[in-house]
Amino acid sequence: MGNIKTTRKTGAAEQAGRSKITPPKQYGVFLLNDDYTPMDFVVAVLEEIFLLPEEKAVAVMLMVHHEQKGLCGVYTRDIAQTKQQQVMQRARREGHPLQCTVEEM
Repeated sequence: MGNIKTTRKTGAAEQAGRSKITPPKQYGVFLLNDDYTPMDFVVAVLEEIFLLPEEKAVAVMLMVHHEQKGLCGVYTRDIAQTKQQQVMQRARREGHPLQCTVEEM
């Protein structure tokens, strides 16, 4: 048996073959203020759909009320769109004009 040398390529050529994994884009789900949707309903939506504790839900509801828009949560695109649909369906079912938007963060 002879001497067998094996060499391993390292450096730029090997690094070029590796792809960088980037985290998925994040999207914010926002509730928009209107003059008709009751505050209690908004708090219930925040607690039940976004799973916020009551204190945080009230704080977000007040932000919506005073600043015309409030951030409910940040998610990947599919989850954010699902949350938006859940809010819109529930609002329509209960006769409220509440609007919900999704924005890239």
